[in-house]
Formats: sequence, C-alpha cells, structure tokens
Amino acid sequence: MRTDLIRKTALTAATIAATGGGIAGPAIAAHAAPAEGKPAAQVQNRKDHGQRELNVRYEAQPNFYYCGPAATRNALSVQGKDINVDAMAKEMGTTEAGTNSINDVTPVLNKETGKNAYHSVEISSPTADEKQTDKLRTDIVDTVDDGRAVVANIAGTTTDTDGNTHSFEGGHYISVVGYRDGGHEVKIADSADPATASYWMSVDNLADWIATRGYSAS
Repeated sequence: MRTDLIRKTALTAATIAATGGGIAGPAIAAHAAPAEGKPAAQVQNRKDHGQRELNVRYEAQPNFYYCGPAATRNALSVQGKDINVDAMAKEMGTTEAGTNSINDVTPVLNKETGKNAYHSVEISSPTADEKQTDKLRTDIVDTVDDGRAVVANIAGTTTDTDGNTHSFEGGHYISVVGYRDGGHEVKIADSADPATASYWMSVDNLADWIATRGYSAS
C-alpha cells in the first residue's frame, strides 16, 4: 500500500479565505527556506495555444512504498534540483506503509523551493465536482507557468488520453509536469514504472483520481 488516506485537518477561517474557498492543509513554514521567487524552469515546450511542458530528470521509485519521495524528487527536478529520495523519505516520515498524506509532502517542497511556494489542497469528496476540477486546472496551469510541478496523492483506477488504464487501489503519488488545451489535459510523470514514465490525461479524470485525497500546488 503506497499511502494512507489524507488526514483530515482542522482549518481556520483565515486559511480557507486565503485559499479562495479551497480546502488546504496546514501552512507549515517551520523549516521553509527563504523565498527565492520564480524558479528558472527548464522548459521543454511552450506554445501560445495553452500548452506548456517542463523538463523532468525522471527517476523511478526504488521500492513499492517510495512513491511520495520519488514523485517529489521528480517534481523538484524541473527546477534543476537533485535531492536524494532517502533524505526526503525521512523528512516525510515515509515507511513501508507509504507517505501518510500530501500534508507531509508540501513542507518538503517548500523547504527546497521557498517559504509558502506550495500549499496543500484537499478534494475530500468521493468524486470531484465542477468547482474542484476547475480549481485543480487553474492550480496546475499557474504552477507550471511558474516553472514548478504539482504533486498529487491519488487512488483508484483511471484512463489516460491513449486509453491506457492506470490502477493504484492502495494509493500512489504522481507529479503533474505539463498541460495542453488550456489545462484541460495534463501531463503526468509517474515514478511507478519506467515503461509508463509519462502520459497525458484529462484534468477531469485526474480530479476524480485525487478525490478523497489531495495535491500540492503553488
């Protein structure tokens, strides 16, 4: 099992207001590095028709329970960072039961990227509604345009744009490293299997894949 369900976190009214009505995880800044501004991203492809991809220095996860650290490592690689997955696993509290929630990933992203560069967003319902899907699409576009990747905690089975099925009933972590069609389709970097290291899927399918869990975005 790659991860447990996202922990339910009590939120203050100020936190809810700051996230535009989205449900976010706790703002963790205790070990965050100073803000560095927008990173100098390695851009693979940028067009004027709602498309952008970031270069990923991909690495597969070394074992079945390191998907959280591996997804985070792949996400940070688009900023030119190369961080040891064992070190990240230790910071996230990753065990053979996996990485507990996206709220354990966000502080690591902020430590390496800059204070409050990332925040956690929860999709607590069994399936994502239109508002949650639109917010995910906007968050992905904004984050990728800032030269950063999104990290998402997913569970269940979904289908990519080529009709291939991806199933992680016990839970999994992935990186979102690009978008096209204005964010209606998104590019996934998946550490589980180098044979399917990347694929495209609709943002609607991704939102339902994240449902009951959460993601980390700018």
